[in-house]
Amino acid sequence: MIDPTTAPSARERLRAIQDVADELGVSTRTLRFYESKGLIEPQRVGAMRVYDRREVARLRLILRGKRLGFSLRDIQEFLNLYDADPQHAEQMRRLIDRVRSRLAELEAQRAAIDETVRELHQIEREADARLVGARA
Repeated sequence: MIDPTTAPSARERLRAIQDVADELGVSTRTLRFYESKGLIEPQRVGAMRVYDRREVARLRLILRGKRLGFSLRDIQEFLNLYDADPQHAEQMRRLIDRVRSRLAELEAQRAAIDETVRELHQIEREADARLVGARA
């Protein structure tokens, strides 16, 4: 653990939970949740959680993964592979597989949405035609 009284350069790199939460646009509860799931491991200075650059970088990856629709399990796997494989080859192979799978899911969803939109436009046209016919 870093002693904040004897390591000023290290202390300057550490950031409090609220500062990190504000920067990333999430709540401190979100950060504690990711910690409880083992995705991040902030250091402690007394009872206070502090985050170094590595943990902030991991948080950015977690948030990006969530935004892209990956599960916490997928994200945990990516983070574990990153730590275990200095060349990141296995991480990249698994990432490619997951990205391709996610793209296929999204493309299927887009096709379903496009079909629904077409069908709704057709219903709208038919309903408009009936209204015009009823007035005549």
